[in-house]
Amino acid sequence: MAAMTGPAGELPDYAERVLAVVERIPPGRVMTYGDVAEWLEEGGPRQVGRVMSLYGGTVPWWRVVRADGTPPPCHEGRALAHYRQEGTPLRGGRGGTAGHAAAAVRVDMRRARWDGEAGGSGDGDGAGERSARRS
Repeated sequence: MAAMTGPAGELPDYAERVLAVVERIPPGRVMTYGDVAEWLEEGGPRQVGRVMSLYGGTVPWWRVVRADGTPPPCHEGRALAHYRQEGTPLRGGRGGTAGHAAAAVRVDMRRARWDGEAGGSGDGDGAGERSARRS
């Protein structure tokens, strides 16, 4: 993969593609860092994480999570607020109710994982367990 640099004010091509995928994730749904890389058929979870770290503030960054459903490190509280607002299925810590640490809450990957398809249902029919790769 090419380095994450480019002319001032210009995003690297890979970063643009990562951010475009993240912008497509519907409210209440998530993809893992690895899902995004698999969808793009380039890079891996670490490369996607690097892009999100450097450039992700302009997209719904909370919709990209670790494979175990934990939100982006150091942003758990802010992510939890977005999850609640969007109705993202959660597990642990009783859905992040008052008195429970945001760090104890995870996204319910079985229900919330988006496969990258426009009509992805996320209704627990296993669609979220399938690969995020395009058919």
